[in-house]
Amino acid sequence: MAADEPLTPILLPRPRLLGLAVRATMLALVAALSLHAAPAQDVLGWLALMALASAPALVMPEHRVIGPLSRLAEVVTTCLAAAAIAHAAHRPAVGVGAAAIVLSYLWVPAVAATLARRRYEVPLLLAAAAVVLTAARVADSELGPAGYTGSSILWLGLAAVAASVAASLQHSLLSQRDSPQPYAEATRLLTQLRSVARQLPGANLDPGSLAEHLLDEVRAVAPASRAAVLSTSGGGRLVVLAQMGADRVDWETGLDTDSAIADAWASQQPQTASRSQARSAVPPGSEVSALVVPLVAGVRTVGLIALEADAPAAYPPSLVAQAAQVAAPAALRLEAALLFDEVRSLATSEERQRLAREIHDGVAQELVMVGYGIDNALATLPDPAATTEELRVLRSEVTRVITELRLSLFELRSEVDRYGGLATAIADYARTVGQSAGLRVHLSLDESTARLPAATEAELLRIAQEAITNARKHAGAENLWVTCTTDPPFAEIEVSDDGHGMVGQPKEGRYGLAIMAERAERIRGRLEIRPRVPSGTTVAVVLGSAPRRGSV
Repeated sequence: MAADEPLTPILLPRPRLLGLAVRATMLALVAALSLHAAPAQDVLGWLALMALASAPALVMPEHRVIGPLSRLAEVVTTCLAAAAIAHAAHRPAVGVGAAAIVLSYLWVPAVAATLARRRYEVPLLLAAAAVVLTAARVADSELGPAGYTGSSILWLGLAAVAASVAASLQHSLLSQRDSPQPYAEATRLLTQLRSVARQLPGANLDPGSLAEHLLDEVRAVAPASRAAVLSTSGGGRLVVLAQMGADRVDWETGLDTDSAIADAWASQQPQTASRSQARSAVPPGSEVSALVVPLVAGVRTVGLIALEADAPAAYPPSLVAQAAQVAAPAALRLEAALLFDEVRSLATSEERQRLAREIHDGVAQELVMVGYGIDNALATLPDPAATTEELRVLRSEVTRVITELRLSLFELRSEVDRYGGLATAIADYARTVGQSAGLRVHLSLDESTARLPAATEAELLRIAQEAITNARKHAGAENLWVTCTTDPPFAEIEVSDDGHGMVGQPKEGRYGLAIMAERAERIRGRLEIRPRVPSGTTVAVVLGSAPRRGSV
């Protein structure tokens, strides 16, 4: 049985040997079954001719001329053998059965042609077989019983089915082989992403910055009193990436509500409305015009632009068309930024988990063993006061380092839960650190039902963790106050202590402040560090503008 080279490592490790085995097996079966119906010399003679016709196809199955001609010779010889053996049979009824036995060999050259990836050869082989069988039926009146014709049609059909199954299997296996492995594909895509990111104007793949720029572009053609860019965050809700206006607006972020925002997301068409798309900030009875433009990349809705003007009928169809035209090319840019942000967050999270595992399985375990060794030394040594005291001090230091490592492991593994939210993650961390360090923790949490983008929440959590860790390590405080307020896109986190303040803070503490400043700048936030009255330090990070009082 023949096969082309690309299929060899998948389906046929030794195609020539396998082809020889299949042909020899089929010929042996045909001989064993036919010898009971016809004279041995007739059966063996025709089978020898069939074997001879198949030899070139075994030796050179992929040759452009010899391979197809040899398979054609196999088909013609098989059909002639079927007619001849049926004619020479002892009884007509037995002859019909003998013809069917010989014709069962037809699938071998048909499948061989399929595996050789000769698309047009199989129909030609079957057509040639039909012609030879018909000619034999016309030339030999003794082949008149209906059984001969039926057997011919049956085995021609079965040969066609066998070739079709072989073609389907071949295509499936080749597709599996040609498709890149997941990690190879990921490497290729990430390499392309890195190259493309370097070629972008300003190398900007920050969703917030792109959203602000998009608002500027859209407001240039469609004036608005308030505007925002929203994107999906999972769970059937949207997050506010950026917004502009005199006052902050509590935009409708649900996709299951009766609003122009939900309609635009579902229909992927711009929607206008005569009522506000916000849950606050617009006095009742005010005349408002709203326009929501979907950002569609391919067949996916990746975000929305919401515009509102304090005037009736502010968005006629011509203005809607202009806004949609401006927004259309921005959809792909925003999707790329969101995907890049997600990949970066996943990579960061995975690296933190990896570091936590390495520390836990390496340094932490070794330090625990050192502590056990000191305990054993204290238990077995005589009681010279100086030696015992030094060992006790060393044991205390080891215990302190192990505690620090455990807190570091907890920090590395802390994430903002998809369902718990940022405030819950910060509160859990503050409670754990406070319990370990003997600090009284005072929490004030005010979290909106809307969520910040996942990457922004992750950065805010790290800033809060660093501020809490600095207070524990360097402040010498007894109380810790943690305040978390989120009302997207606004957020404010404040960590205060009643310690000795910034005076005399070690270098590692200043390094932590630099890290917090970098994280705040990454999410376009403001880091504020100020003394607390009467004592201590307050570290605050503010994202966005403060909400209007009483707006929520």
